[in-house]
Amino acid sequence: MKLIKKLSCTAFALLLSFSLIAQEKSAEEEYMSTVEDVVITELANSDERDNKLVALQYLENAVEEGRVSPDMVVALDHLAGEGINTQSRQGGRLVNNYPDIRAKACDLLGKVATEESKTTLKNIALADNEPMVITAAVRSLGEIGMNTNDDVVNTIAWANKKNAVLNPTSSLALEVLIAYEKIADSVEDKGAMIQSVGQIATNYHYVKPVRDRALALLKTLQSGKSNSNNKNKDAK
Repeated sequence: MKLIKKLSCTAFALLLSFSLIAQEKSAEEEYMSTVEDVVITELANSDERDNKLVALQYLENAVEEGRVSPDMVVALDHLAGEGINTQSRQGGRLVNNYPDIRAKACDLLGKVATEESKTTLKNIALADNEPMVITAAVRSLGEIGMNTNDDVVNTIAWANKKNAVLNPTSSLALEVLIAYEKIADSVEDKGAMIQSVGQIATNYHYVKPVRDRALALLKTLQSGKSNSNNKNKDAK
């Protein structure tokens, strides 16, 4: 009997020790997470470009490990709009126009895949003038795949139309097509998308493989439309 009591006490003590260790570990992890958030925020808000690059490295690791905090999302939002939403000027000259920073942040926002990140990406796709940034924003919008009330497809169509006039870029046109392919099933009104794809297919500023892909997508969309019409006829 005494042995049983002794074993029970020992087991209880071990469980208590494990519980305390777990609590200490959890508190330590929470503290380290808070410290990392502070470090990332400070680096992202720094005036130095190199600091922003380091912030992106931290953020990329966090995204890959699936431990993105709300503060990290805010930092990504800030970096995605660096030089667009937040501008620093010296003598009237914009000194924080970093397209590579914005593009990388847009790519990471696509992996976060939240409603907030989608909103940020839509705003960047519409406001930015750098093809590499718009390309990253469009690519990430396609990866996220949220297209509520055709908000994303209309954003992509508008961004593509603007850049087709100002600065037609094959890489951007290709990402537009890929994004359309990913969200096509969720598009309620395909009119804007079909027009956009048609513009890419007939714009000889784009390389032939991109135009060919646009033609292939048009055939797919038309086939889907005709199939839908046939089903309606059969139903009647």
